[in-house]
Amino acid sequence: MKYPVSSSLRHKGKVLELDAAREVVTLLGINGDPIGSLSWDFVIDQILAYRKLPVQKEVRSEPRISLAFRVRYNTPEGPRFESRAGGIGGGGLFIESQAPLPMGTKLAMEFSLPEKPSEWLPAKGMVAWVCPKADQYTFSPGMGVRFTEITQEVRQRILELVKTAQGTGQAA
Repeated sequence: MKYPVSSSLRHKGKVLELDAAREVVTLLGINGDPIGSLSWDFVIDQILAYRKLPVQKEVRSEPRISLAFRVRYNTPEGPRFESRAGGIGGGGLFIESQAPLPMGTKLAMEFSLPEKPSEWLPAKGMVAWVCPKADQYTFSPGMGVRFTEITQEVRQRILELVKTAQGTGQAA
């Protein structure tokens, strides 16, 4: 199918040709010569990259802070990973990862907080959301993990850390 460009002043007279069989869009010049082609995958990726996401209501019920610390984790059937966490709160943490796990994945993990880096604190969680690439909210791709099992003692230490950091003006 061919669609003439008529309302765009810069491109008036050109034609977009859609080839559904090859899933390609081609731009034709004023005299009908092909100027260039893009796959539908590329066009879709560009649309998704530049779309404005709706502002979502904050769903966290616990305060959190941006904080870098070490975390080790694994799925019940998977290998063990060691990474860096970029934030923590009473409800969970953000694990930086170039290959985040799918939403709903259950994790066993342990992390070390900056005040005692040699002490590993255990918890279990589930991937609640995934950030496949850095965006305006996260500086790294990764996954938000919601705690599903955490001792009251570990949770209390996290809350005290968050409260202390917020009191010193660290970003929440």
